[in-house]
Amino acid sequence: MSIVITGIGTVGPHGVGTAALAAALADGTNAATELEPVPDFHSPSAHPRYLGRVDPAALAPHLDPRTSRRMSLPSRLAVVAARLARADAGLEAEHFEGHDVAVCLGTAFGPTDFTIRLLDQIRDKGPEAASPFLFMESVANAHAGQVALDAQLVGPNATIVQREASALSAVAQGVSYLASGRCELALVGAVDEIAPMTHGALERFGALSSGPCGRALDAARDGYAVSEGATVLVLERDDTAHARGARVLARVRTALRGNDPTASAVTWGDGAERLGLTLRLGLERAGLTPFAIDRVVSGASGSRRGDRLEALLLRQVLGDTPPSVLTPKAVTGEFGGGFLAAAVLAATGADFGPTPGFESVDPELGLRPHDGRPLERARTVLVSSLAAGGAAAWLVLEAGEA
Repeated sequence: MSIVITGIGTVGPHGVGTAALAAALADGTNAATELEPVPDFHSPSAHPRYLGRVDPAALAPHLDPRTSRRMSLPSRLAVVAARLARADAGLEAEHFEGHDVAVCLGTAFGPTDFTIRLLDQIRDKGPEAASPFLFMESVANAHAGQVALDAQLVGPNATIVQREASALSAVAQGVSYLASGRCELALVGAVDEIAPMTHGALERFGALSSGPCGRALDAARDGYAVSEGATVLVLERDDTAHARGARVLARVRTALRGNDPTASAVTWGDGAERLGLTLRLGLERAGLTPFAIDRVVSGASGSRRGDRLEALLLRQVLGDTPPSVLTPKAVTGEFGGGFLAAAVLAATGADFGPTPGFESVDPELGLRPHDGRPLERARTVLVSSLAAGGAAAWLVLEAGEA
């Protein structure tokens, strides 16, 4: 049995839909804009701050005002991305009637703005003044529930909170549901908003780049750039997709998860050897060897420790001269699901331009990201995502029919 991707919907700083993201990836352009500091949250630092923001007006054509008013920004992003994914997969309402459809969405931060508003109410007016409306949208799984409610879906509903690995972990969970027969379709992906408090906290922890992109794998990288947005994929078994004549964007050869026990609660560890063993064994179980991988979509984002761990892992598993390494977070930013959408586009043969921000190879890492030259369409794509705190997730995607 094979699991296939038949639809994709994405919303981010580059706009709504895959065409806008594909154009940005082809040009190597990052859409982050300068952010005015918020005194209560940001540090007194004088350097500029950047954020890949979603224009709320871009969501208006896809949500009626009455529906939109009931939702936090992450829920609106997730519902729009899910609607786009269902439309891309050619799924009408009748495809869901009487069928179990899983929703598995990842998030690093959840609905931060609504949580702050709820806590402000409690602080200023006491617990009796807490709004049930705000509470319902302040929990991390609110957006997954709203996606299910919007399409009246019945089936497993899960939210994965694994920081940078949340998106791929959510895909792995959806694959597991399909393989075990717990559902007939799965909507999987990731969503995040970046509220001023979130941005300020990341800045104070020293996680953010001083520029608009994170300079992935570069010797002078100094942190990652952040973005908000959402990406949702439609997963289904190949026999189900074939029976309804669906277009196959890509096949999920395997979805793996692991953990780095050397990581602290707040940053990346040094467990490249342990993670490499997990990945190699996972490839082996899927009947793959490292030599079968002809493209890598890396989660490298400009983090000093995160990119180091990612590079050492890739070199350990794929050798000192791995296949072409794409680092789409230099375009999409960290968080918001853009990385997942870019990975699927890579498997469909989309063009990738030069990596923005990259200037020189880090001698310890020994990896140079894609320089923009034309690439042949990949047959087998390894997608890698390592998270602060130790979580790890990988996908192996194979080219579909698109």
